[in-house]
Amino acid sequence: MYKIAAIGGDGIGPEIVDAGKKVLDAAGERFNFDIAWTDFDIGAERYLKNKELLTEEDLSELKNYKAVYFGAIGDPRVQPGILEKGILLALRFHFDLYVNLRPIRLLPGIETPLAGKKPEDIDFVVVRENTEDFYVGIGSRFKGRQKTGLTVAREMYNVRFGLDIESDAEEIAYQIGVITREGARRVQTYAFDLAMRRRKKLTSVDKANVLSDVYGLWRDVFSETAKKYPQVTTEFNFVDAVTMWFVKNPEWFDVVVTPNMFGDIITDLGAMIQGGLGLAPGGNINPAGTSMFEPIHGSAPKYRGMDVANPIATIWAGSLLLDHIGEHAAAAAVLSAIEKSIRDGVVTKDLGGNAGTKKAGSYIADCVRKNG
Repeated sequence: MYKIAAIGGDGIGPEIVDAGKKVLDAAGERFNFDIAWTDFDIGAERYLKNKELLTEEDLSELKNYKAVYFGAIGDPRVQPGILEKGILLALRFHFDLYVNLRPIRLLPGIETPLAGKKPEDIDFVVVRENTEDFYVGIGSRFKGRQKTGLTVAREMYNVRFGLDIESDAEEIAYQIGVITREGARRVQTYAFDLAMRRRKKLTSVDKANVLSDVYGLWRDVFSETAKKYPQVTTEFNFVDAVTMWFVKNPEWFDVVVTPNMFGDIITDLGAMIQGGLGLAPGGNINPAGTSMFEPIHGSAPKYRGMDVANPIATIWAGSLLLDHIGEHAAAAAVLSAIEKSIRDGVVTKDLGGNAGTKKAGSYIADCVRKNG
């Protein structure tokens, strides 16, 4: 028996999570395990009703679950950023979900915008550091002529450029990126371990040629960690170069490890080369605690309740969840069932089919039960 928390969230979130639950329950039937689901009312509706985002009671309850199955957050009635920061990012930081896991894989029968590339050419994983870098929330913005807000950033700017911000700049904003040795080490270790289970190649992404202090540390830790994994072939790529090679030669990559901000960017590129956001799952992982699995697309509120949303990314995220809790055969069966639904044409409109969210989810669940 596995206790798993479910947060449908906003927009199409509840519908796609329901489809995913159906598939994971089918996997349990076939592979002899049960899932005890607990639904949490967290999202825009609750926030609009009583201004609650993520409460201490929520966090206290969620820590009792090894995994959280998450739908989507975002609602046009709420100012952008409030729900995302107050719920999604708050969960990531509270539970120290320091690994963001993104498989970039082209499934058979799906078209990629990359000419001539086939499923065997696009099959790699991006491991994104998920709690540091420029997302730690250290920054500010102030008017240059104000007498308040004299910060270290202003003084550093004055020294660097020989200017007096109060007289030479009308306004200034700054954001500080933070990389710690421990933060880099633990996510890179996760990536090396993953590379050992795959094709034993690991690419590190950074921008150390320009941001040499913050990403110089990232490189140093990578080189040190690599000494413990002599079987793994390693390489460094600058983030601008890696975006070119993702498009030109995706077959070069096996596992890619990246700081937070660059990972945020290149995984969206990865989603497009694997066929679109409707096919892109993600895991937010703490190997020693609660982890969270979700599609990387948004809440698409205009499609809420219309039974048209593609559930594949969410179901694939469910496969990642099963793999995380140790049900590896079940995880593989879910992914095989997704591939069969694509081959059979039982897919939603965005993939050229006419199935609704419920029908697509039910078909994939039946494929799991029947072993393909």
